[in-house]
Amino acid sequence: MRKLFSSLLFFVFLVSYSQSNTDVFLFDLKVSNNYIELFNQRNISANDGYDNQPSFLDENTVLYAGTRNGQTDIVKYNINYDSKIFINHTEGGEYSPLKIPNKNEVSAVRLDKDGKQRLYTYNLKNGESIELVQDLVFAYYTWFDDTIIAGAVIEENNLNLYAVNLAEGWSRKYATNVGRSFHRIPNSNLVSFISKENNVWQIKSLNPKTGATRVIANTMESVEDICWLNRRTILSGKESVLYKLTLQKDINWKKVADLSSRGISKITRLATNPESSMLLIAGDINENIKEIEEEKASENKTSEAEAEAIVQKQLEAYNNRDIDAFVKTYAVNVKLYTFPNEVTSQGREALRRQYASFFENTPDLNAEIVNRIVLGNKVIDKEKVTVNGRVFYAIAIYEVENDLIKKVTFIQ
Repeated sequence: MRKLFSSLLFFVFLVSYSQSNTDVFLFDLKVSNNYIELFNQRNISANDGYDNQPSFLDENTVLYAGTRNGQTDIVKYNINYDSKIFINHTEGGEYSPLKIPNKNEVSAVRLDKDGKQRLYTYNLKNGESIELVQDLVFAYYTWFDDTIIAGAVIEENNLNLYAVNLAEGWSRKYATNVGRSFHRIPNSNLVSFISKENNVWQIKSLNPKTGATRVIANTMESVEDICWLNRRTILSGKESVLYKLTLQKDINWKKVADLSSRGISKITRLATNPESSMLLIAGDINENIKEIEEEKASENKTSEAEAEAIVQKQLEAYNNRDIDAFVKTYAVNVKLYTFPNEVTSQGREALRRQYASFFENTPDLNAEIVNRIVLGNKVIDKEKVTVNGRVFYAIAIYEVENDLIKKVTFIQ
């Protein structure tokens, strides 16, 4: 009876929480000193119903809990190809999907139709699932490493903090009355959680191996969803506004952006990638979001003339071996690929490192356009390239967004 009550408690919470129409949005991030800019917004779920709890599987893939046929299942979204698939086929509903470190598997909380609620692992190749923890009813969690889980366990009418070591077979209770937000703190051996033991909620750290905890900061009033941008900066959302708190620098939470004009009326979940170059936001959507997105897309649409102009500008900087002018033609989070999808470089700084020495050591460097095709925001160049007396031909496919080169695919 106790187990059934616990599952029903979580089920009632999920049902009441998921009545709103939430979607998952992906943003690119520009982080400079104490300034954070969000751009290139994409609604990657675009689906009626509950789409929430997003996380990064890898640099090109997002996981989230998405609605399908009235049930919540695990969605895998490919950023490059703007495509998504469901990876599981169970009769229960899946929530909080996360990549398991060092494995080709994901985990998720599954709520079966009979009320049983457990944490499962799912094979990415065939979707097969295995129960991970048999005697604890996890509601929310994170992975400390590939064997230790830290998260909120339902006990009576409370959420209490537990750590479980799958390899050694132990579970330990470390705190009571916690929130739903759990994250591995970057570049540390700690996990963050939300403590609700006092009237003022607090962000605390936990060492899952020792149980040591300490206070990091206060949350905003009645806000329990955060994520870490880096070791010192925390992001959080209240209603439609995104905030940040840089530890040992900011006295209070600082406004980053009001997303109401971008169609998000209430932020409910956040997640960043390890490089802090992308941000996932799940939130309630405005009823007029479709009109807002269409208007924004029209404003940001790159013309063929604009796309060709920036590609031509980078070609001239390339031939002049001007590394500063060359790098400025690219987006902060630019990615370079070798056809079809092998990532060879990511970000402006990596681009600068890659090309700076190349420019310095190649006095005869020259690229001549043999043929150019411009299609929308894409420029396809067949290039005759001279490098240290050698001549070779290559095809470069440039994709331009917001007047900067966002992606280049090379075919040699």
